[in-house]
Amino acid sequence: MEHQQWTLLVSGKVQGVYFRASTKEVATQLGLTGYARNLADGRVEVVACGDVSQLQALKEWCTQGPPSARVSDVQLTASEASADEFRDFQTR
Repeated sequence: MEHQQWTLLVSGKVQGVYFRASTKEVATQLGLTGYARNLADGRVEVVACGDVSQLQALKEWCTQGPPSARVSDVQLTASEASADEFRDFQTR
């Protein structure tokens, strides 16, 4: 299994719709570590570490988000990750 860190920049109506909290729930269920935070430009940044299959599942979820969200785009940047980078998944 390959351990990676993915940064997802999620655009659309993604702030004020419980996107970060919902992302934390999904990421925790998938066994991922990292964080989700609002950006000043209206996007949500999701940084997640785990196996590629887990990360792909989170990315697929992020393309829809919670029911009130309207996702227009998800940009992905992948990199190698240290297993100790994050201890759990948080909202910031």
